Amino acid sequence: MEAIVGSGKYTYKVHENWAHVPEGVEMKPAAVAVGPQDRVYCFNRVAEHPVVIFDRDGNFQGSWGAGLFRFPHAIRFDAEGFAWLTDEHHQQFMKFTADGKLLQTIGERDHRSDTGVPDDDFSSTAWKKVKHAGGPFNLPTDIAFAPDGSMFMSDGYGNARVHKFSADAQYLFSWGEPGKAPGQFNLPHGVWVDRRGRLLVADRENDRVQIFDLDGKLLEVWRTELIGPAFFYVDDDDIVYVAEHNGGMISILTLDGERLARWGDPIHRSCHGIWGDSQGDFYVVQPGEWGRVRRVVKFERQ
Repeated sequence: MEAIVGSGKYTYKVHENWAHVPEGVEMKPAAVAVGPQDRVYCFNRVAEHPVVIFDRDGNFQGSWGAGLFRFPHAIRFDAEGFAWLTDEHHQQFMKFTADGKLLQTIGERDHRSDTGVPDDDFSSTAWKKVKHAGGPFNLPTDIAFAPDGSMFMSDGYGNARVHKFSADAQYLFSWGEPGKAPGQFNLPHGVWVDRRGRLLVADRENDRVQIFDLDGKLLEVWRTELIGPAFFYVDDDDIVYVAEHNGGMISILTLDGERLARWGDPIHRSCHGIWGDSQGDFYVVQPGEWGRVRRVVKFERQ
């Protein structure tokens, strides 16, 4: 029997074994996004099948991207239906058609900016060694898009910055430095541009969300007892879904930071991706008990 989680309007049935994974396809997902036709794209840390696609019912639709990635970190779709994938260790953001044709790459492959982090340190704790902010990129984490096409990249594991690029991929400016003060970051991990024209930044190791205007001016800070917020998904009703990496929790908030629902368990620590579909269901990259291999779990709206 599937568990029921959440509260009130935001109550869900949990489908832990939702995806029907065919024999021969290994799943070690790092991130998830819903693309055209409500297909669910899992960005997978497996060389042979890095992008694995399912329909809403968990039926396998195919895979692509073999040999293109070193360390998958984030996947998202832009307003035109193109897939953008963040390769943390290649220091690149890559734009694809939904069926896997590479269209554009931003970032110089394997070039790391100077932040004081040793070039041979690819660890998940590299953010602790950031001595000063640097340019693009050093172990980047996510990308978001403004309505005019401009891009915002969080550069978190080996840096402590957000970078802004123009719609034609020209570098514009950056902000942020390591620390806990307002406007500083300790592992900026996920980003999202909301319909109010604000950039939400998951400042993961500071346990907060910082909100900026699109020129990098700090507007607001959400603390709301978040435990290592990692990634966002904001639906068409302006409801914010947050995967809390360090607490194994999922929070649902308003755009003013008011909590509507929350659930989870420390045994699911390392939640790492979240995205919703057109029917009000959503999907989370979540480990099994006590940090076992991640899988994509479906939460079906009740």
